[in-house]
Amino acid sequence: MRKSITFLLAVLVVVTFVVATNSFVQAAKVIKLKAANYLPTTHPMSLLTGWFCEEIKKRTNGQVEITYYDGGTLLNPVKMYDGVVTGISDLGFSHIQYTRGRFPVTEVFDLPLGFPSGWTATAVATDFFNKYKPREWNDTYVLYLTTSGPIILQTTSKPVKSLKHFKGLKIRAVGQMSDIIKALGGLPMPLQMPDVYDSMRRGVIDGVTVDLSTLKYWKFAEVTKYVTADWQLGTGITFYFVMNKGKWDALSPDIQKIFTEVASEAREKQAALWDQMDIEGRDLFTSKGGKMIYLSDAEAAKWVKAVEPTIGDYKKNMVSKGYKEAEIDEWMKYIRERIEFWHKEQKKKGIPSVF
Repeated sequence: MRKSITFLLAVLVVVTFVVATNSFVQAAKVIKLKAANYLPTTHPMSLLTGWFCEEIKKRTNGQVEITYYDGGTLLNPVKMYDGVVTGISDLGFSHIQYTRGRFPVTEVFDLPLGFPSGWTATAVATDFFNKYKPREWNDTYVLYLTTSGPIILQTTSKPVKSLKHFKGLKIRAVGQMSDIIKALGGLPMPLQMPDVYDSMRRGVIDGVTVDLSTLKYWKFAEVTKYVTADWQLGTGITFYFVMNKGKWDALSPDIQKIFTEVASEAREKQAALWDQMDIEGRDLFTSKGGKMIYLSDAEAAKWVKAVEPTIGDYKKNMVSKGYKEAEIDEWMKYIRERIEFWHKEQKKKGIPSVF
């Protein structure tokens, strides 16, 4: 009897050890990461990052778990990139205008080069990155870049129908957009997006230059009376979703493949989302009695001419950094060619856009 009990106890100990060991091994196999996004929790682009995190866990069968910090709870937009490089977050979503000079080659997308829609701009940004592979991104792994729909002018109380109406207005702008605002006669105010709504409401600034989606998803339609659709300038905001290089390199090839596939799908979703959000923003704005102001071809030509010096200034700055002028001209030529190509593709596919 004692031998039987001893045998059973021994078996129980072995089974317990095996189960515990297997559980430990399984737990050890789980890769835990952190992702950060500064956008509000309910913003569609924030939800998309959440989808990315959930989809990674699903497709890796739980091997990778990403804790998602949205709404700037882990990193603000200015500190996002450095926060990913240093490992405060393993993944991060923000845009390049918050850190002017950090991505000099990619900042060519901040210039008034004629981007007509977010879908087209995102396709062009993807082509550009894949072709030129700017070394400024080498300290992270770039999951994808995505560029917004055309930046337009929103004002709180003054309708801007011509350049003379622009003069002296205090307009929120960051990055190279600040130079464009100066060229148009305004005074750029470098505020972070979370501070813009209250600044417009209190009259600290006269307006903001961002895409139409912000009228709904940053609630700017509540404090904006006029929108000047100066889309002919074709400026955009280029966002990035990047991963800490060390954490990326530590992933197995099969998991890297999953990350790449999900990132590609997220980029496609984002491209269509830009135009959808712009349409929603415009429709909400006009439903509240907001007035859309469209520039005549003649007036738009004046605005385009006024901002031309910003392109020359960008080229001079890049030449001072060691780039050749012919190289920079090639970037712009390539971008304009891809804009024409992808805008035609967008129309063929029947993807709606505002402009």
